[in-house]
Amino acid sequence: MEEFKKSILALVIETSSNLPEDVRRSLRSTMDGETAGSQSALALDTIALNIDMACDTSAPLCQDTGTPTFEIKTPVGANQMVMKQWIRDAIAEATRLGHLRPNAVDSLTGKNSGNNLGEGTPVMHFDQWEADGEIEVRLLLKGGGCENKNIQYSLPAELPELGRADRNLDGVRKCILHAVYQAQGQGCSTGAIGVAIGGDRASGYAFAKQQLFRTLDDINPNPELAKLEEYVLDRANTLGIGTMGFGGKATLFGCKVGSYHRLPASFFVTVAYDCWAFRRLGVVLDSRTGAITRWLYKGDTPAVRMARSEHLPLTGRELRLRLPLSEGQVRALKVGDVVLLSGPMHTGRDVLHHYLQTHEAPVDLNGGAIYHCGPVALKQGDRWSLNAAGPTTSSREEPYQAEVIRKFGLRVVIGKGGMGVKTLAALKECGAVYLNAIGGAAQYYTKCISAVDGVDFLEFGIPEAMWHITVQDFPAIVTMDAGGNSLHAEVEKLSASRLAELSAAL
Repeated sequence: MEEFKKSILALVIETSSNLPEDVRRSLRSTMDGETAGSQSALALDTIALNIDMACDTSAPLCQDTGTPTFEIKTPVGANQMVMKQWIRDAIAEATRLGHLRPNAVDSLTGKNSGNNLGEGTPVMHFDQWEADGEIEVRLLLKGGGCENKNIQYSLPAELPELGRADRNLDGVRKCILHAVYQAQGQGCSTGAIGVAIGGDRASGYAFAKQQLFRTLDDINPNPELAKLEEYVLDRANTLGIGTMGFGGKATLFGCKVGSYHRLPASFFVTVAYDCWAFRRLGVVLDSRTGAITRWLYKGDTPAVRMARSEHLPLTGRELRLRLPLSEGQVRALKVGDVVLLSGPMHTGRDVLHHYLQTHEAPVDLNGGAIYHCGPVALKQGDRWSLNAAGPTTSSREEPYQAEVIRKFGLRVVIGKGGMGVKTLAALKECGAVYLNAIGGAAQYYTKCISAVDGVDFLEFGIPEAMWHITVQDFPAIVTMDAGGNSLHAEVEKLSASRLAELSAAL
């Protein structure tokens, strides 16, 4: 099968850069239904532009290309050991070419393997079928932001705003709605969920993720589960969480539920959350040659354009700011303001924030901005370029961010999903601001980077290194200001009250 590895490489590249047709239709419907001029509408317009950019250039939709998860069906007698090695080779090559970010980190040493290979990654699930002439390979790329919002419930349980969830369908409904609520904007909503009822703890998570391989517009063959899917999809969109957690009409565009038998002593409900960048494609291969005979989840015609225009629609009310900023400039910003940043910026994630607690920064951060971002980076000769550079979930930096703001005189923190009370207090005390960029919009933000000025701490791995960049008209929304106001806290409070209303109606 001389073509097998080439086919897998093509599948990885296409999955990283192109959304399946059912996801595109759902996002288009979400865009058409959102309130024009709202923060959620601006986020959706940015997402649409990003989808077109990634598709046009075969570049990653989101810089977090996740852990590759393969579902593979082979004829009886196929050599799965050889296939595993060819898949590993294709993953390493896709990483070298910049289509995947190196995401495999040794949990004991903290060292990044650099090629997405390691113990337990990539994930491969093999099964046999009776289609003698064909091999089916499906791939899901699910990033850490939405993976961190996966959740499992053991019933009976007491749930905030919902009360007791018992071992019945009513209890299952409560669990699923709570799963959507707890994700807020941190999982890059609007998104989709896969749900497993029953099983054990391990099989529940695996089965929940398998539901994400279903198309969003299919109908569950089990009538009870079909009704449950419809109910959750309808009610979740009344919570008011909206795209990126900005508030809005659409929080969820897909809900797929499966059911396993369980032990009498256990009743688990497991939810796998996926973001708008729902990267899931598949191929059918000729079992003799390994060549692609057809694609799954997409047709033969080019993908329909998602963006309404070639540029992000601006209102003229946006605030153009040049870094570094003074305290007075920052204190004048209010929640809801849209800013366009230009000037020097520095990336920083978990490892860097931990490091800065006890060390000095290699550059002057006074008045500056830290961008929660782990890019896809490529080196050509002595020069680096960033191939994808969207924001990561900021809540992971909550234990460190306040101290970093105070220690280094930061004025701007940029990420997605918002931060907590410790950071909010430091913003108010020091005169700093949190800006929410659009999660997953890795290509759009890459085009805002005019130069890569350098990098420190490459020993942390490419995603965790401190990249020094210059940006031009980098758009973001003020969601936490120096006056102590937080859009994230407001949306969470509103969605909690609506969740309680749904509970009363159950």
